[in-house]
Amino acid sequence: MIKKRIPWSFLKRCLGIISGAVIVAVSINTFILANRIADGGVTGIAIIFHYLFDWEVGLSIFLLNIPLFILGYKAEGRQLLLFSILGVGVLSTALRLTDGIPAVTTDTLLAAVFGGLITGIGMGIIFRSQGSLGGTDILAIVLNRKTAFSVGQIILGLDGVVFLVAALVFEPEMAMYAMIYMFIASKVIDLVQVGLDYSKSVMVVTHKHQEIASEIISKLERGVTYFVAEGAYSQSHKKVVYSIVNRAQLTQIKEIVRKYDPEAFVAIGDVSEVVGEGFASWKGH
Repeated sequence: MIKKRIPWSFLKRCLGIISGAVIVAVSINTFILANRIADGGVTGIAIIFHYLFDWEVGLSIFLLNIPLFILGYKAEGRQLLLFSILGVGVLSTALRLTDGIPAVTTDTLLAAVFGGLITGIGMGIIFRSQGSLGGTDILAIVLNRKTAFSVGQIILGLDGVVFLVAALVFEPEMAMYAMIYMFIASKVIDLVQVGLDYSKSVMVVTHKHQEIASEIISKLERGVTYFVAEGAYSQSHKKVVYSIVNRAQLTQIKEIVRKYDPEAFVAIGDVSEVVGEGFASWKGH
């Protein structure tokens, strides 16, 4: 009998979803529930039910997700369903197991800020592991195929409805704190997924393309790509030097351009993530 080995990539994905869900559960229990702060989506509805009817948050989250699991299976297939069930199942269980952890702070603003930070870390790990916690994400995917609205717009609208109900059930201030919490969480999710090492893209329109490119390659050890550009007004042709550098090298590349062509046109932009030679590898992506 031949035993099939479970691929490490699959185990790594599961471990990421599990660890992220546990982090989110701890954040909800120690910051959000402890300070009566609302949340968005299905978790927000479960929190409202908890304060209105004393229902257990973890169980409510799982039950509310069941019809969404069915929708998700029809829309996206079995893989999305399995990893969504894993994420929601671990979140629901972890919420019960960490229920006894005391509140870290009774300051509502601090709870919103640090709750958003920790929840963002957990959610970022889950998304980086290509998982989800079900909820309105699945509903948004389904509605996106039947309406003219984007997934982001639908999620924003659904969260807005939950915040409005939370403002009526609790106080308007609690909904405002919830918005702070969600805003911080969304920013941290991006940081966890992309990382802190932002790079810069540099485009230089110049007649001195060879000199500038050669020095970028030799001194900064960065690759360079040429594009041919034609001026709409002058109708003259120039080479565009394109390169991506890290933030520490930005000043050096400016000096190189100034040295060879002070009249060059330079455009600098942010690049949130770079994968390839000289930057991050595909390992871990």
